Amino acid sequence: MNPSASGWIKKLLKEVSETMYSNTETTVFYNNLKHAGFIYGSNIKVVLDIVKPFELSEEERCKINLLLTFYFIYNKENPKAPFTESLIKYYKSIGDQKRSFFEDLFSDKSADSLLEKIIHKRIHIDDNFITKSFNYFLINALLFVDVLGYQRFLQDEKQIKNYVKNLESALETIVFSVIENKTEKSAYDKNLVKLFEDSIRHKNAKLVTYNDAITIIKEPLEKLYIIDLVCMASWTDKIIDNEERDFLNQLKTDLNIDRTVVVRSVNDINLFYDEHKEKVAFLSSKNLAQSFYTNSSKIVYKLITRNSKRLIKELSESKEALYLLTQSTQRNLTDEEQKKIQMQLLDIFKSIPSLAIFMLPGGMLLLPLFIKFIPRLLPSAFDDNRIDEDA
Repeated sequence: MNPSASGWIKKLLKEVSETMYSNTETTVFYNNLKHAGFIYGSNIKVVLDIVKPFELSEEERCKINLLLTFYFIYNKENPKAPFTESLIKYYKSIGDQKRSFFEDLFSDKSADSLLEKIIHKRIHIDDNFITKSFNYFLINALLFVDVLGYQRFLQDEKQIKNYVKNLESALETIVFSVIENKTEKSAYDKNLVKLFEDSIRHKNAKLVTYNDAITIIKEPLEKLYIIDLVCMASWTDKIIDNEERDFLNQLKTDLNIDRTVVVRSVNDINLFYDEHKEKVAFLSSKNLAQSFYTNSSKIVYKLITRNSKRLIKELSESKEALYLLTQSTQRNLTDEEQKKIQMQLLDIFKSIPSLAIFMLPGGMLLLPLFIKFIPRLLPSAFDDNRIDEDA
């Protein structure tokens, strides 16, 4: 099952065990979703290990987690309408009236294909490739707002757009107030503010007050979610100062939740960042060049591995390109050789649709990465100097 190719939703839903869903309590599923990183905007794994990942990217894990969460909520609410159709209807309901975020997609006649496109666009903060390569805030961090909106939509379709807008505004007020009240703001705080700001769907000119925000948050999942977001906002190298602790205690009282919920939330964020600090993008202080190289490397490597059989076949039919690639593992290519291999590789990429990214403006910047990764997929006879890292 490949979440970057068409047909993945239909295949995933076929593989999902409804028994597993029906036997899982909502709070248990939410906590597992949190441990998978979805609530924190950093998808480390797939919730409940429903899908065994095979070198899935974070984007692909995020797609799976979002779809599985929607499906979990759907099964808990047990509506009459088919799942895919109800989810599409929900997204249409919360789209902007003047210019819907998904308006360019709704001409698609296939429900599964349309939903795949909607989810793909929704998980990204910025879907522009060049910008994405420099931007390590890739995944939308507030996707659980969509889930809460869908849960409300299945219960009552009326005023659903206002519900989502008000909920987002309430979360923004509470979370940003935590960060703004800090006497000293770390790089983590600044990164988190940027991540949340970029993830917000509805940009509000004026935020609701704290008291109004509290009245908006009523449901159990809403309360769990806001506590976890506040703990994210409070976390700085495992330190929650007295002011932040006072704020959490006040929030606990205002939301009428048990103290154990707050304690667990604090422990969960500490444990998650301890275990996965190197994998959480906004904990890193990368410059633009590092961000570009890291993200581009992931993209190119995924494209190569997903198209490895076709690439090897195409390369075997281009003797000069194959020769130059193998030579590049043993010596530096001359300028003339580099130009030759670039032109021949671009000809090969034209025959493989998913590699069209190299044909786009700026795609030439990725060719050195391609040349770096592709020799490792060729038979060892072509690379006499290769040393296996596992040896």
